[in-house]
Amino acid sequence: MPRRAWAEINPAALSRNLARARALAPGARVMCVVKADAYGHGAAVAATALAGADAFGVASLEEALALRAAGVAAPVVVLSVFFAPQQVAAMREGRIDAVVHSRRQREILHAAAGRNAARINVWLKVDSGMGRLGFAPAEVEGELHRLRATAGVGEVRLMTHFAAADGDDAAARALTESQLRAYRPLRGLPAEHSLANSAALLAWPASHADWVRPGVMLYGASPFAHRAAADFGLAPAMRFCARLVAVRKLRKGDGVGYGPLYRCPENMPVGVVACGYADGYPRLAGGAGVAINGATTTTVGAVSMDSLSIDMRPLASTVRVGDEVELWGGAVSVNSVAAAAGTIPHHLLSALGARVQRSVISTVQ
Repeated sequence: MPRRAWAEINPAALSRNLARARALAPGARVMCVVKADAYGHGAAVAATALAGADAFGVASLEEALALRAAGVAAPVVVLSVFFAPQQVAAMREGRIDAVVHSRRQREILHAAAGRNAARINVWLKVDSGMGRLGFAPAEVEGELHRLRATAGVGEVRLMTHFAAADGDDAAARALTESQLRAYRPLRGLPAEHSLANSAALLAWPASHADWVRPGVMLYGASPFAHRAAADFGLAPAMRFCARLVAVRKLRKGDGVGYGPLYRCPENMPVGVVACGYADGYPRLAGGAGVAINGATTTTVGAVSMDSLSIDMRPLASTVRVGDEVELWGGAVSVNSVAAAAGTIPHHLLSALGARVQRSVISTVQ
């Protein structure tokens, strides 16, 4: 049956991007972040392509258990919170690492410890300046000793997260430098350390430490608003496409779509593509690029739930209803679509709709 909207997932690109992460931080181990179904790419597919990872990071216990069910044997870290003894028991049974950001969690670990139960490895979360979760740097040494003395706890590592490593203005750089300074005294503690997300891995070598945690870069997107993924040697791992289902001949002044947010500046053909915000395409992405048969054009008007419209004027007369439209991937970067929509590529990739068919391909775009 012909596909309406689909995403082609490229495992070779994922592997290539992991190799790039390793090359940038050759002395560090790599925790590949595959939360949100591997940013929409499929966690099992991504974990197989990223089999060289030293560990995987996920957002929930459910995601961790799904990786185990898919046969992933590497360490898996639940990066978000746990708050009940039952979760601790499931993590212990699944050999899943926990992140601890509060004394209450330490108490839960202690309460859930069985006499002969396997130990849970723990990552102690440090709030170096993000203001979200974690212990203040001054609390960390004492908490590290207490965690190591807690029944049921195995190895303890330290981690923090940057708030603005992807920023290129003076304020963002100052904040990242402040976080590095706040964490620096902790580097002398006898533990392994993890600081760098994708942005820090790419732009802040001083953050690399013992472990790096690449996320969006693994999927071939840039964490930076003004720097392309290709500048870092990254390859897109997803190509999102849909069908051209109609071409309308509209007149000057005619509106296109809801609002209408766009009116035709002249008599012009407008195409309708079978993809909308229910498929994960951003609703307010007017002017975003698309590609058809080697040529590019832009979206016009507001995106509907099930369709979007494109300006057909720049396209050759050979373009026909039924042709494939690339919404992002090889010819159109996901970063450019995110910029047109006023958001970030992480959002677009992870918000891909459930009704979008995914398939695995075998060549790098």
